[in-house]
Amino acid sequence: MVQNANVLEDPVVHRTRENRLLATLAKDRKAQFGLIVLCLFVIGAIFAPWIAPNDPNEMTMDMMNKMSIAHPLGTDDLGRDLLSRILHGTRISLFIGVSTVLIALLIGVTLGIAAGYYGGRLDFFIMRYIDLQWAFPNFIIAVYLVAVFGTGLFNIIAAISLAFIDDFARVARAMTLGIREEQYIDAARTLGFSDKRIMLGHILPNAMPPIIVQATVSVSYAILGEASLSFLGLGVDADTPTWGLILADGRGFITQAWWLGVFPGLAIMLVVLSINFIGDWLRDALDVRQAV
Repeated sequence: MVQNANVLEDPVVHRTRENRLLATLAKDRKAQFGLIVLCLFVIGAIFAPWIAPNDPNEMTMDMMNKMSIAHPLGTDDLGRDLLSRILHGTRISLFIGVSTVLIALLIGVTLGIAAGYYGGRLDFFIMRYIDLQWAFPNFIIAVYLVAVFGTGLFNIIAAISLAFIDDFARVARAMTLGIREEQYIDAARTLGFSDKRIMLGHILPNAMPPIIVQATVSVSYAILGEASLSFLGLGVDADTPTWGLILADGRGFITQAWWLGVFPGLAIMLVVLSINFIGDWLRDALDVRQAV
């Protein structure tokens, strides 16, 4: 019984999981493509101030809606370099995508594990709130919160984070309901472990595989959500380049400068597609039923 309670501390278990991740990745060409593309975008985001050819907000009035050697992806209606704006927009879009999911994961998993572990009235009240939020589409919730609290980077992060809490809470609760009935949980209680130690040390690690998959997929949804809000004028400030804002700025000139819609849209498509490929790989690699 004690061995079962401490099985997560065995390094052999970690090596087996790592080996399965690598073995699955070696066979999954889509996941390899996704990792390579996502790494390139992350590198571009990190080093955007140094590799961007121009200031993203620098206006050149004699180069409006034109392509040239100095501007390989063209310029917008204010003469701003599109490549520089996309690179800097990558930083904002990825930051919003990752930070919103981390916040939603922290709150949602906490609520889900608490509801599943304790049950009773706590489970009832938490899940009724989750059901209420589940009844509304995530994007509608984000739009409403931004409309109430205003635009801006931190308001966007808060709005999208709150919209995703229900997804993580449901996954965490479902996993907790099954894990709490395992023998090693009973052994931990017999040994006098506190509820906090059981939830953090035994339930959470065993519930992490589906939570990781949910988090990966949610990042792509968060990026799309930010792009959609920015496109509607409910995103970050106008002087902060994001992919959605770049698309919004160029929609009125799409017939004159096709690149204003193609390249930002291509960036969104590649990142979201790559993250979804990675999510599919993690789902297959972390699926215990396939590993047995």
